[in-house]
Amino acid sequence: MEAKVTFCGGMRFVGQADSGHAVVMDTAVAGGGLDSAVRPSELLLIGLAGCTGMDVISILRKKRQPVSGLEVVVHAEQAPDHPKRFTAMTVEYRVSGAGVDPAAVRRAIELSEQTYCSVGSTLKIP
Repeated sequence: MEAKVTFCGGMRFVGQADSGHAVVMDTAVAGGGLDSAVRPSELLLIGLAGCTGMDVISILRKKRQPVSGLEVVVHAEQAPDHPKRFTAMTVEYRVSGAGVDPAAVRRAIELSEQTYCSVGSTLKIP
């Protein structure tokens, strides 16, 4: 797997992955950017939410659960000083669907967090 970023001026970069898909990144005006796109640290949280969300949906579908919606919200804290690493993360799952079994949802989340989500596994905070 490989990813690259290309500088586009100011503090704007375009990132591209092996899949060929691209994402634009920027930073706040105070950081020299135009605040025109997502920040790299935000992409990390989005990546975590997307990875575990895809796992949970896939598992619930296999369990034939009538899921009509899923939101995954990652709450994160950063150290105040550089490099401002993440010091804590909490993942909140909001599942909707008439007749969805809460036990199936709990198990799907558990499987994602303990076995399947590569992003979450990489980011485990001691």
